[in-house]
Amino acid sequence: MNFRTITDKKVNPISYSEKIIKENPFVEIHIGTDSQRYGDKIIYVTAIAYRYPARGVHYIYTKSTHNNIKDNWNRLWLETEMSMELAERMSEAFPTIKLEIDMDYNDDEHFMSHRLVSAAKGWAKSCGYKVNIKPYKQIATRAADYHCR
Repeated sequence: MNFRTITDKKVNPISYSEKIIKENPFVEIHIGTDSQRYGDKIIYVTAIAYRYPARGVHYIYTKSTHNNIKDNWNRLWLETEMSMELAERMSEAFPTIKLEIDMDYNDDEHFMSHRLVSAAKGWAKSCGYKVNIKPYKQIATRAADYHCR
């Protein structure tokens, strides 16, 4: 995965995270993906956000483009798959670190994404991750949303 800092420097997410964890053992790590449709193309951005207690947040991200995803269910489900794939890689590299998955889904049944909450949250929780959905804490997905637009 080609991750970048906000200054556009290419970084390896595992070695970058290793350095952050070593320097800041109490850092919280959030992973989240967001997407935006532009015509036939969908832009996906996955972010790893590092939250420092009482000191703020910074993040790295990767961006990809997908075609031929016709419906919103599959578009949104791919967000979960991308976040979970990265979370599994991070968990293998850092088995003692507790990761949080930020999902850009809404608990309010008036939103389409509500239909994915149970399945996506269940998958992530069954793997041992804490899950954050709207309207609660959204750190990584806010960063991803910023780079989707």
